[in-house]
Amino acid sequence: MTEINVKTKKPYTVKIGNGLLQKIGEELKALGLDGKALIVTDDNVAPLYLATVKESLENKGFEVFSCVIAHGEESKNAQNLINLLNFAAESTMSRTDTFVALGGGVVGDLCGFAAATYMRGAGFVQLPTSLLAAVDSSVGGKTAIDLEAGKNLAGAFYQPELVLCDIDTFATLPKNEFSNGMSEVIKYGMFCDSELLDALASDSFNIEKTVARCVEIKARVVADDEFDKGERAFLNFGHTIAHTVELLSGYKTPHGSAVAIGMVAITKAAVEAGICESEALICLLPLLKKYSLPEACPYSVDEVYKAALKDKKNAHGKITLVLPTAKGESILKKCDYHELHKIIELGLK
Repeated sequence: MTEINVKTKKPYTVKIGNGLLQKIGEELKALGLDGKALIVTDDNVAPLYLATVKESLENKGFEVFSCVIAHGEESKNAQNLINLLNFAAESTMSRTDTFVALGGGVVGDLCGFAAATYMRGAGFVQLPTSLLAAVDSSVGGKTAIDLEAGKNLAGAFYQPELVLCDIDTFATLPKNEFSNGMSEVIKYGMFCDSELLDALASDSFNIEKTVARCVEIKARVVADDEFDKGERAFLNFGHTIAHTVELLSGYKTPHGSAVAIGMVAITKAAVEAGICESEALICLLPLLKKYSLPEACPYSVDEVYKAALKDKKNAHGKITLVLPTAKGESILKKCDYHELHKIIELGLK
């Protein structure tokens, strides 16, 4: 098992290894948690792992409740948030009890936001069961729901007490879901770690070490910029255009696929603008192909531009973009809307 400490204002540990779901009860007891536990999961994950987590918690004396939502981004909405809060209240949970997110990013975001707002803050634990959630959304404390205007527009920064990543759960992921997770793994390599890119290009790589490397990078960035005021923007490599693709598709395009499209667009734009060495694009495209990820954006420049103006990262007429400069290297650049349109144009041509 690998352990990584996240040194935020409220520090916590990310544990990565095999067979960890069966140990969640003892892990929470070791943190001094007890009382009630509300497991939030979805209808894909529940048949696979809900019973295991419930049994582990009950064996350590927790009174366990569960709430199962429909899978998919559409479930990350205001009504489900209110339903979850009402369920917690009806179960007479207190702020000393614990919300347990068992699933991917949608479950983690929704459950975390509920924990952050229930009685102004209850216990919260992440049990990511997808590769994407393991390397991205389960670490860093961002919780949110989507609004009609865009993705993650209502939320809170709320760090968990623990992240327990059981890599055995990846074995039950559909191929396309594993590919979506690999998109976020590639993202880490593209913006700051050329050695990770080389490892991904090899014939085999160790999944535990790969997840741990991504978490180490994110933990470092989050510790330096917990509330997303500066350097944490590097984690958004490819995400500005990715979020527009998700929005324009009605969230039918998965997040990882959208990030892949966004990474290609921003890298092409940087190469065309003379900011980035062509080696970065030459490295990126075969990796996306290897892990069955898309590269072409199905929407027009104007469609993407108009959707990008709704991005929550916009401020005072400018948006911060992560631009690659070489393989495994990048910079942050504040762009006005005219520059943003030009970059989108370069990236999608």
